[in-house]
Amino acid sequence: MSDSTPSTETNPLTGSDAVVSDKVLADRAMLKKAQAEGKTLGTYVKLSGPGWLQSAITLGGGSLAGSLFLGVLGGTSMLWLQLVAIVLGVVMLSAISYVTLSTGRRPFEAINREINPALGWGWIIATVLANMIFCMPQFSLCYDALDKNLLSMGEAGGLGDSSAARWTVTLLLFFAAGFIVLLNTKQGKAAKVFDIFLKTLIGMVVLCFFGVAILLLVNGQINFANIFAGLIPDLTQFARPAGELRESVASLSPEGSSFWTKKLMGTQRSVMISAIATAVGINMTFLLPYSMLARGWDKTFRGLARFDLSTGMAIPFVLVTSCVVIASASSFHNVIDENLASSDLATMQESPLFSKVEGDLIARVDSQLGEAATTTDEATKLQMVAELPEEEKRLAAALVKRNAFELSQTLAPLLGDKLAKLIFGLGVFGMGFSTIIILMLINGYAIREMFGRPDSQTIFIIGVLIAGASGASWVGLWTDPDLKFWLAILASTFAVMLLPIAYFTFFLMMNSNDILGDDRPTGGSRLMWNLFMGLAVIGATASAGVAVYEKYMAPDPLSFRIVAVIWVGYAIAVALGFALKKKSPSVN
Repeated sequence: MSDSTPSTETNPLTGSDAVVSDKVLADRAMLKKAQAEGKTLGTYVKLSGPGWLQSAITLGGGSLAGSLFLGVLGGTSMLWLQLVAIVLGVVMLSAISYVTLSTGRRPFEAINREINPALGWGWIIATVLANMIFCMPQFSLCYDALDKNLLSMGEAGGLGDSSAARWTVTLLLFFAAGFIVLLNTKQGKAAKVFDIFLKTLIGMVVLCFFGVAILLLVNGQINFANIFAGLIPDLTQFARPAGELRESVASLSPEGSSFWTKKLMGTQRSVMISAIATAVGINMTFLLPYSMLARGWDKTFRGLARFDLSTGMAIPFVLVTSCVVIASASSFHNVIDENLASSDLATMQESPLFSKVEGDLIARVDSQLGEAATTTDEATKLQMVAELPEEEKRLAAALVKRNAFELSQTLAPLLGDKLAKLIFGLGVFGMGFSTIIILMLINGYAIREMFGRPDSQTIFIIGVLIAGASGASWVGLWTDPDLKFWLAILASTFAVMLLPIAYFTFFLMMNSNDILGDDRPTGGSRLMWNLFMGLAVIGATASAGVAVYEKYMAPDPLSFRIVAVIWVGYAIAVALGFALKKKSPSVN
């Protein structure tokens, strides 16, 4: 125990003077020494932390679902999408870390006082909503990992889809995640155990999915030329089918091409939006600054923060999502079984995919028949379905909502069925469970801020329980076993509409002299920050615009009207906030 007088500082989370822990002081001294000697790598690796928290949330059900469906629809041609999204996301998170560590201020307070309270409240409310929505597919994902992989040793194995089984597993996950979140609030050894736990889960996830890609490489199923081509951005994929499906659609008659383009693009745009949203969600923009402040980080840690985001979040995300896209593309893109490709109806009906593509193929036949569709009997339509070109059947198969756990079959030739299911299931379970933990943690921070009680453990626990309870409600809200995994896509589509709030707000903060003062970037540095942040803001806004457009094009116009009313109302609130700030006296 040191005999020196303990140091005190203003705690940025509570606003009161507090004793600075020996660990924080030691970390600062270690960093300053490493920076002075120009040997920071080893120290950065040792002290990394918040970036791994970000990785734990970004590698969840949404990123897995998005990657899976990107591979199904576009093959490897859409690998660029998540790479671009994570790069721009890291730029914005780096800006957030720079502002927070330069000022030591809680972002919610700084935004409300210096920028616009409408932006501050919009940011925090959107964060809470995103936490509650995103938590549901994570519980569903964990249940499916246990049911279809970890506890399923045969055809009759698994937990089944009974309500009792779902509730039992969900409650166990809820209490386990809550315990780990509370463990993280304890500094010292408990927090270190939490860091190690997250890094282990994320490492397991990376290794599991990387193994899938290595297996495909060994078997000669990977075309490197296609992979490299897929890393080149192609914005036309927001308007036209991707990958081999683009050629398939082009080979059809004008009527067939129009029909399948419309069918494909609704799904493809939703999946692309999901991939963007799950790279960096609005709740991640809230977690980062508060997790850094909770650790006692300050200006000294700015370089570490950028390194932490790059190595702890970006690299694992790119590796995992790329491997999933590659594996999915190899297994499902433009692939159908021989039975489905047959022109004999009886043979076609033996395909395991037939029941899933039947509706779309009958709709295609109805479009051919026109007005005669209402008077044509079902047997005749089914015969016409069987006679459709194979290309159209492949397009219908691309729209099937695949079960992510089918990907584990790609490991079977190397590991055997049981071990493949076990390894893949562990990876998927790790993704879902680690995300549940972080979403609950974020919600605790956010609810505490909303009530203006940043030091209240009671309100923090309430916030944690709100997110956990919302996630656990998936049992009652999402009961169709074939569509559980699709919930991640729906949640991501909603969340991407909230992301521009955070990006625009931190763009303003990075350029605010009132907030940063002498620490505001200048000259070429400021130009580069604004260039890349501007691209991120434009990208997030464009993605949100596409998401709103999808709601506008939905058969039920009510969803678009609700979104439109919310956005118009919020835009008015933001405009009023800026107008009132201009009228108020400047504080310098």
